[in-house]
Amino acid sequence: MNEHMKIQLWAIGKPHDKELKAAIDQFTQRCNNYFQVEWNIIAGPKNAGQLEEAGLKKKEGEMVLQLLEKNDYLVALDEGGQQLTSEGLADFINARANESTRKLIFLIGGAYGLDEAVLAAARLKWSLSKLTFPHQLVRLVLAEQLYRSFTILRNEKYHHK
Repeated sequence: MNEHMKIQLWAIGKPHDKELKAAIDQFTQRCNNYFQVEWNIIAGPKNAGQLEEAGLKKKEGEMVLQLLEKNDYLVALDEGGQQLTSEGLADFINARANESTRKLIFLIGGAYGLDEAVLAAARLKWSLSKLTFPHQLVRLVLAEQLYRSFTILRNEKYHHK
């Protein structure tokens, strides 16, 4: 595995919910035993309250696209995306590491999801589930699933079918 690959978890919105923060931080710290993993919480536009849904998504999308660098590998979490098993996610991460991806970014959109321009820039659109989850809970599920996939890659006993 290419331990030099950095994994960033981007989320548009408010800081981690205080009830979930300890669990999110715990899984993020565990992930750091395998890869450098860090969160980037992107605050929404200042005038978000005055924008209608499409306008807000467009503004958030522009903010994300400005932060992306040329060789970043963007994974957009999107309900219309491809579903993966935990093993499938592990294989996906392993493939990125093996092809010397420098920065792998998992992006959680704002309240209304992601703008088409961001989805077009994503190399993978990934759906965690057909269920709709609260935005903050998605952060916890993402951190836990990344940790789970790392333990699968190392053949450690955290993951059970």
